[in-house]
Amino acid sequence: MNSRPVCRLACLGAFVLLFAARPAAATIHYKISLKNPEEHCFQVTMTIPRPASGMKIAIPAWNALYEVRDFAYRVRDVEAGSLTGSGTPGEKLAIRKLDKQTWEIRSTQGANDGGFSSWTVRYSITWDEPGPFSSQLNSKHAFVNFAEVLMYIPDRRGEDIAVAFDDVPAGWRASAQLPAGSTPNSFSASSYDTLVDAPIEIGKFEEFGFDEGGAHFRVVVDAGEWRRDRLEDSLRRITSYELKLMGAPFREYTFFFHVGPYPESGGGGMEHSNCTAIGATSVESAVTIAAHEFFHAWNVKRIRPQTLEPVDFTKEQYTRALWFAEGVTSTYAAYTLERSSIWPKERFYGDLASQISELDSRPARLWQSVEESSLDAWLEKYDDYHQPDRSISYYNKGQIVGEMLDLAIRDATDNHKSLDDVMRRMNDEYAKKGKYYDDSDGIRAVAEEVAGTSFEDFFQRYVAGTDEIPYEKFLGSAGLELKSEIVKIADLGFWTAGGRSPSSAVTVSQVVPGSSAEAAGLLTGDVLLQLNGEAVPPYLAGRMRVHSPGEIIKLRVKRDTKEMDISFALGSHDVNNYSISEVSHATDKQKRIREGWLRGTVN
Repeated sequence: MNSRPVCRLACLGAFVLLFAARPAAATIHYKISLKNPEEHCFQVTMTIPRPASGMKIAIPAWNALYEVRDFAYRVRDVEAGSLTGSGTPGEKLAIRKLDKQTWEIRSTQGANDGGFSSWTVRYSITWDEPGPFSSQLNSKHAFVNFAEVLMYIPDRRGEDIAVAFDDVPAGWRASAQLPAGSTPNSFSASSYDTLVDAPIEIGKFEEFGFDEGGAHFRVVVDAGEWRRDRLEDSLRRITSYELKLMGAPFREYTFFFHVGPYPESGGGGMEHSNCTAIGATSVESAVTIAAHEFFHAWNVKRIRPQTLEPVDFTKEQYTRALWFAEGVTSTYAAYTLERSSIWPKERFYGDLASQISELDSRPARLWQSVEESSLDAWLEKYDDYHQPDRSISYYNKGQIVGEMLDLAIRDATDNHKSLDDVMRRMNDEYAKKGKYYDDSDGIRAVAEEVAGTSFEDFFQRYVAGTDEIPYEKFLGSAGLELKSEIVKIADLGFWTAGGRSPSSAVTVSQVVPGSSAEAAGLLTGDVLLQLNGEAVPPYLAGRMRVHSPGEIIKLRVKRDTKEMDISFALGSHDVNNYSISEVSHATDKQKRIREGWLRGTVN
């Protein structure tokens, strides 16, 4: 999952239909015009059959990230009217906004009076932010997360949906993991929730496919220079391993890739039930993200905590289980890459060591548990929340906890059981039965059932609590040793905010007193335009490992209306740098556990 968590998680699952049986032929239609794409404005017409005399429509407040982003602020020019059975326009309907994301529509003639059989809602909405967490319309392509563009009827989310794109530029085509409609560039879905779980790419993309494990895979690529053979070989390895581990829950699956420089690529990945959208700066990073996102087809999209069901588009939806839904998915991304031979075992050891180093560098680990980090996911839109003394990442610690839990299970069962058995058991007990687990308690119950022993102490101390993880105990069970050394790494001397979208500038949020940045004249509020002549990445402090203490950096900043250059030598601070190595003279049991852990096998 990159410098930011890959998934950034707002994982919209299959919606539990709470409504009465769907009326016959009650299909809600959307037409989306892409006319003048350089204006970045989607023109939407929503046609609603069998309307009531009064009806509410809304647009989600969040999607694709655990952040309330209020997509309604992008909406304008909302109007409504009625249509007769022959399609003739009828009355102009009264429309009134009720809150920031909800409108009420009323007819002066009553439901279906005067022969009116449907209502239409028209509006425009602007988007020009790269995926996979946002939507975009520009002269190059369109990428749509439907929940960010299409309104819905709160009490009719379970009805059939038809979507058609109009005014599609010449040479563009559309791809989505949805059934094709009756006309070009059109698609259908069995509900609004099914629709918004399947993004769409429209443009001049490249595409290829392959079959693996009884499923067909489509790969849609919007990129500059890239090599199909490298991407296809890695995807075949990833899908083959994870399908053998868990079994295919689908017949077809689509990978959408945007590969290019950040932020054009979007950066990161977003999971969906039968597809994923990935933005990356290179094919190599895209492959790493794909290993994570593909495992989400099971963990969180189907193996799902009860606290995320049913999806509520209107407000925050809190869960303590993101350490498992996201962090343990990162565990399996690392397992997949190593067990499919994309990574050598040395890189696998190095990845775990770097995760431990990252957690150790965050003082917040001493007071924020990984469950609390899961609950606080909704604070991630605030830049200060990411500072090391404020928070830990449920991706980071969740991955570590997953790997240590696996070793604990193997140790307790003499390598007869593993975390793989826990995942398969949860898949059988929850996903295949349409049930949801009870956050950390549900995970612990399955782990104890599989291992035949209590994990109360493990979950109390390392999941719900903030005890330091005894790595020597868990790694030692596999004949591994964790070593550390104090190293100096570069220190910026200031903190940044913003930069997570093209429209958000990277600004200086705080300058450390006494730092070389302060001495050079950098001020809070300065807008960072360039770093050493290149674009400034978000979360700049997290990129300092590629720089050296004492290295001179050159910043181009904007202060009020004036641009200026500020140069200074980077400071330094001490961190623990960890590494993992195999001990000599390991016992037979340690060797069996280590081999099983690396290969994904049991005795």
